[in-house]
Amino acid sequence: MKAIAVDDEIYMLETLQEAVSASSDIETVEAFSTCSAALAYAAEHPVDIAFLDINMRGIGGLGLAQKLMELYPRCRIIFCTGYEEYAVSAFQLHVSGYLMKPITPEAVQKEIDHIKGVKAEEKLLTIKCFGNFEVLYNGKSLPFKRKKAKELLAVLVDRTGAGVTAKQICAVLFPDDTDDTKNSAYLRQLILDLKTTLKTVGAENVLCHESPYYRIDPKWVRCDYLSYLDTGKPNFHGEYMTQYSWAESTCAMLQFKHHY
Repeated sequence: MKAIAVDDEIYMLETLQEAVSASSDIETVEAFSTCSAALAYAAEHPVDIAFLDINMRGIGGLGLAQKLMELYPRCRIIFCTGYEEYAVSAFQLHVSGYLMKPITPEAVQKEIDHIKGVKAEEKLLTIKCFGNFEVLYNGKSLPFKRKKAKELLAVLVDRTGAGVTAKQICAVLFPDDTDDTKNSAYLRQLILDLKTTLKTVGAENVLCHESPYYRIDPKWVRCDYLSYLDTGKPNFHGEYMTQYSWAESTCAMLQFKHHY
């Protein structure tokens, strides 16, 4: 989607542009601090989705929305404001969404998913790989029975949906232990733990087992690493699954990709 972000407060505009840019569904986002500049741009460039502050100088967000919809009847309008009293006027225009400030990437993505018709339950998990590896369910950390079960999921995410055998997983999780029988038994327990954890939040479809391979199904998760590989967004700042030493090779690959 080609997007515009419009807010006459520069700090709010920067925050809004960053939140919109974080979505893997957004190809480009142009930012404007005036309605007239946004409208002049839209007159020359197609706009699929517009994130607009309502209370702005000039024709204001409501007026700008009307003009954009005249130019592009299929353009989706998302109002971003700190004032709830504008909601009735916004929805009288049949806009697609209404976000309260401060705007977050998660809130923006939720509105985009709604526009796309993606059901909320289809992407229950948010997986963060940049920095520490974290798994979130509805914005809260997903509890794992064992740290190694969480690390098992990290290994599968690192493989981006490609299949990995039990032996390959053991080589990563237990690099200094050569007792294959013990490691295989422990891995079976970790897999069971991971399945149970995912099932508690209705996300069991994330883990796939197609003998002899284990993998994740990326379509069921939102993941910064996977989005970056697909679109170059969000920006990578040099840290990847920092708690796991085996992730250093992928981090080096990402650093090379980022610089070149």
